[in-house]
Amino acid sequence: MRLFEAILDANQRALAGDAHAGLHPADYADALPVAALTCIDARLNSIFPDALALPKEQFIWLRNAGNIITSPMSSTMRSLALACAIKGGKEIAIIGHTDCQVCKTSTMKLTDAFKALGVERGGLPENLQDFFGLFASERQNVMKAVDFVRQSPLIGPKIPVHGLMVDVNTGKLEWVVNGYQALESLATMKADASRAPDESQPQMGNFAAFNMGVMTFPDGKIGEVSSAPGAVAPIPPPPIPSTQPPPPPPVPARPTPPPLKVQPAYAPQIPVPPRIRGR
Repeated sequence: MRLFEAILDANQRALAGDAHAGLHPADYADALPVAALTCIDARLNSIFPDALALPKEQFIWLRNAGNIITSPMSSTMRSLALACAIKGGKEIAIIGHTDCQVCKTSTMKLTDAFKALGVERGGLPENLQDFFGLFASERQNVMKAVDFVRQSPLIGPKIPVHGLMVDVNTGKLEWVVNGYQALESLATMKADASRAPDESQPQMGNFAAFNMGVMTFPDGKIGEVSSAPGAVAPIPPPPIPSTQPPPPPPVPARPTPPPLKVQPAYAPQIPVPPRIRGR
């Protein structure tokens, strides 16, 4: 059982009437001291650190109005960081409480309260909600504060950050954020991310069967048609279009007239003179 698991177990048993409920801090020396942020409500003075069953020297107590953290680099974060770095805090607890007056204060009530103190509205920050970190739910405020602490670069990544609620009437503690589980979930997410392939890069195939020593090349020449079964004949290149203008269409030939028949020439008929006999 870890420190805050033992603290809540002892708290629950004590409220149930177990006279022997308690905690042996020496058993958890590696997790002590605890750095805790609570509200300034005076009713908490008699509750802490007794409700945690911790000795005062193992309880680094930080307080502000509403146990509010406004950012991972706020002044409260600076105090928490120094509580761990200088005072040796091993675990952090953000502890809200029931019946918180900051939760019940609206910006209008806050403006009137400051006016009663002589502070006019013009002297206050423009956005009172953000500046003072006003909230409407004690539990949501604790979760928001835990989230800011976990995001802060000032806090070591292995320090558990817990969120708790305490009942101001009974001293009963209640988990809001289990810091151990949050750390385990974060570690699992990081482990899964480290094993996941980078989808932004193209994935290479499996080259286990590829052997450079037995790589072969085809025997045929480029352009030869293979006679092997299933071989695919090369596709002839497309004809290159000619830049010459197309020839004119052929002119149809005229029909050849039939040859003329030449009549035979007649010789002139010279009469042959009669033969003259000698006298």
